[in-house]
Order: sequence, then structure tokens, then C-alpha cells
Amino acid sequence: MEVAELTRELVSIPSHADETAAGDYIEAWLRRETDADVVRDEVGNVIARRSGDGGPGAGADSRTDSSPRDETTPAGRSLALVGHHDVVEPADVQLDDGEYVLEERDGRLYGRGTADMKGAVAAAMLAFRDAVIGSNEGEEDGDRDGDGAVELVFASFVGEEVGGVGARHAIDRGFAPDYAVVGEGSTGYSSPGVTDVAVAHKGRRGSTITALGEAAHASEVGAGENAIYRATDAVDRVRDLEPPSVEVAGEDIEGSLAVTEIEGGSAMNVVPDRCELTVDERTVPGERAALERVEDLAGVEWTVDQDLPPMRCDDEAFATAVLEAADDVQSGSPKLITKPHATDAGWLAEAGTECVICGAAEPGEAHTEDESVSLEVLERCRETYRTVAASWLD
Repeated sequence: MEVAELTRELVSIPSHADETAAGDYIEAWLRRETDADVVRDEVGNVIARRSGDGGPGAGADSRTDSSPRDETTPAGRSLALVGHHDVVEPADVQLDDGEYVLEERDGRLYGRGTADMKGAVAAAMLAFRDAVIGSNEGEEDGDRDGDGAVELVFASFVGEEVGGVGARHAIDRGFAPDYAVVGEGSTGYSSPGVTDVAVAHKGRRGSTITALGEAAHASEVGAGENAIYRATDAVDRVRDLEPPSVEVAGEDIEGSLAVTEIEGGSAMNVVPDRCELTVDERTVPGERAALERVEDLAGVEWTVDQDLPPMRCDDEAFATAVLEAADDVQSGSPKLITKPHATDAGWLAEAGTECVICGAAEPGEAHTEDESVSLEVLERCRETYRTVAASWLD
């Protein structure tokens, strides 16, 4: 099974502190195995492009880097297979003398990065190489306009685990495929072992509420302004806010708000002049809780520290095409589902790309001491990606 061997190779390369070696491997493999235009940008992203006529990068977008699209480029259709080759820090049991431990048993591959998400990256690399695209160029198919060139893109980003560093860098420099299949986990959501297609996920906004007061000796409380009291007023305001919810694919995606940290005061006998609260907010497509209302309170400031965008696919035809491809390669019946956490699909969707998520990882596998992935499901993902590329880029 070629996808298993490629996954083993990728997983064996440490990439939690430095993704360079993993990116080197992916870049070299693409240059050796395909005739695509392959680019390694300044932050370490690996981006490769194939056109519909089989030539390297001469289709819908002949750019060889992530610079903005030339306005003279003819209109066409582009589809990206997207992943990331960074991983979170491995647990002690996943390391042996500094090397990643990799084990195979019971049809699964165990090790840091197997599920999140080098297995899906391997599946996407093989699908990128093998897909036959543009075979019926010029024919109309449903609502799609068959005129114009087509392009298949492979992208493996760095820094997904630390806020989408690589995806944001590429997008800022013009990376803008029309459609994308992001290989994050979608297996086991509707039922065990079934690889579903996620058409939406939540985002995450982390923020700090700072309450400012006036210090005084605790024996003369009236001489100061207690910042902790102002902070508790802010907590009450947060608790009174109703997180938004939206319906996607028949599911209600509900946002949430939680005050998760509090820090204030300097001594038992001092009225504090500063208190800080941390708020974790899970956002939904198109809506945000009105956290800015805390600033209506005296002495209270609000600062956004991190904002990972949610994602929703608004192209029903594309979502259906991916679902049909996934259905064709498995005995179970996949569904359109939603995911609870943010991925690089959020950044791409925010930039205008229609995204879905389809990958081998199951709920609870990522970032764990016994992280693993099913080799059978990896092969399923490979074939799904190949089929989508061929059918959507006809």
C-alpha cells in the first residue's frame, strides 16, 4: 500500500519545532514524482500546480509562487488539496532518543502526526500525482462552465498548529484556489469508521478583558477603585451575552463563551488597580457574540488576542461532488457534517475559497499520546481526493 509507506516516511521526520526537513521531503518527492510546478516559499510552505493539459502549471493559473494572480490570466477552475506538515510536540512515549516512534498494528499506524495530519498529506500527494484532470475540457457539466483551463493544486502549509501561519502567509501573497479539499479529520462523525465530509466548522476567538482601577490600602477601601470588582461586572456582562448559532447541513452549530482565566491583585492588604480576564469564544460562520459591550463598563478594556475564523461551504454542488466521491469508495454511507474546531479551511474560506474537509483522522485521535490512523481509511482518502480532482476538473 503506497499511501502507508509514504505516511511512514513523512511521520518519521520530526516537525514539531522545525518543519524544514518534512518540507524538504515533500518538495523533493513532488519534483521527482510529478511534472508539476513546485514552489517552496519563504516560510516553508510547499505548493505545487498541475494544469489540465498535463503540463506543469500552464492552466488556470501559471503562477510559480504565491504572488497575486495576473489580471491577464484566463478564467478557469482551480482545486487545491490542502494539508499541513507541522505537528504538535510529541509525548515522551512517542520519542526514542529524539526520533519519532512509529508502530503499525491491527491495521493502524501509530505515532505523532499520523492522524494530524501527515497521513492525509500523503494521500493528497499521491492523488495529486495520479489524478487525470481536464479530460473533458470545454464541456458543460451542470452549473459549471466547461470553458477555460483547469488547475489542480497541492499545498502543505507550515504553522497550522500555531494559528495558521503558513496558510495566512500564502493567502496574503495571493494563494486563492476556487475550491479546496482540506484533509483534516472527518472520519467517525456520523458513525464509526465512516469518512464524512465536513461543510462547516467553528472558529475560535481568544481575548483579554482588562479592568483598571485605583490602588489604595485595604483599610481605606473608599480611597481607591477596586479593579477586581470592575472585572466581576465584566464577567456578569459576558455571562449575559447569548452566543450565536447557525444551521448548516441540518445541524445547529452553537457558539460558546467562557471566562477561562483571571489574574489580579498584588497583596492581601492592597485594593487592586488592575485585573485581567481571559475569554475563550467559539465562533460560528457569519455571527459573533457582542463582546465589545464590556467596554461600556467604566474602566474596562477589551483586546482580541487570537481570531481563528470559522468555515462554511456555500457551494452545494461542490460539497455534493466530494460527498459522492467519498461514498463511492466505502461501504458506509457518509454524510455532510460539521466540526467543532478551527482548521486552515477557515483562513481559506475567509479569503473566498469554497472549502470542505475530508480526512482520515477520527475524533479524539489528534494530539494524543497514542495518536493513530487507519491505513484502510488513508487509502480511501487517497481515492476520494483523486476522484474529486478528476470529476471536478473535467
